[in-house]
Amino acid sequence: MSKPITEFIEKYYLHFNAAALVDASKGYVAHLKDGGKMMITLAGAMSTAELGKILAEMIRQGKVDFISCTGANLEEDLMNLVAHSHYERVPHYRDLTAQDEWDLLERGLNRVTDTCIPEEEAFRRLQKHIVEIWKDAEAKGERYFPHEFMYKMILSGVLEQYYEIPRENSWMIAAAEANLPIVVPGWEDSTMGNIFASYCIKGELKPTTMKSGIEYMTYLADWYTKNSGGKGVGFFQIGGGIAGDFPICVVPMLYQDMEMHDIPFWSYFCQISDSTTSYGSYSGAVPNEKITWGKLDITTPKFIVESDATICAPLMFSYILEN
Repeated sequence: MSKPITEFIEKYYLHFNAAALVDASKGYVAHLKDGGKMMITLAGAMSTAELGKILAEMIRQGKVDFISCTGANLEEDLMNLVAHSHYERVPHYRDLTAQDEWDLLERGLNRVTDTCIPEEEAFRRLQKHIVEIWKDAEAKGERYFPHEFMYKMILSGVLEQYYEIPRENSWMIAAAEANLPIVVPGWEDSTMGNIFASYCIKGELKPTTMKSGIEYMTYLADWYTKNSGGKGVGFFQIGGGIAGDFPICVVPMLYQDMEMHDIPFWSYFCQISDSTTSYGSYSGAVPNEKITWGKLDITTPKFIVESDATICAPLMFSYILEN
């Protein structure tokens, strides 16, 4: 089997962050080969960066067992799926004036660095269908997690009429078809979360129809308890923030608060982040700090790749898929 990415990075990525990338990739592969499971966490705008092109294949090939992501990453993969041709790139974004930004707003374009998401074709196209699913669940007295509602929408086929990228490039389609476990901490801080809240304010939906963040933690605790035996569960963190901090806390919660003193620590840890080590920062904390919080063991393999995840993650995932 040809392994062009493996051969390239093992030949040229020999020192510093490059070497850390190789070591972390090899550690990921070894963890899976030893029977371990892996969680991937997605912060930032990884879906708008189209990481789904390779993350979807990671899911299909069983290289991911659980995902924690922000509400933005949950929905923006689907926005790209149904409105890709309406997106606009702004490569000169650093030169935009306040007036330029206002002009984008008036055109219904919401900017994420160099990429503008079209409100009408992306946000409203999803809203039209997801609201019906929310209301149908409430009428039946049913409650679901945010990702479960998204799975229902995907699997119903109602979005297929809008597809503008190959379905194999959508990580959310791959996740829905695999019924992959997901937690979406802080889902309220997203476009769909804001839309759901607006319907609650208008009295058209009840907040209780959407399962909460606390229920996400109990859902994760149940999954971790059942899946952390043997080689254990690894933690591959892209970026920082709540997408990483929320799920990693399940271990100290089980150990300290539930007094389950036989619960295993996370058995592999890697973070890709462009946040340099700094005072009081979660994203900029070195992995060893997590030992003091009861998240990682002294012997847990720990890696940090201080670089741009849009550059590093596709390389690492390609290496993992080749091996």
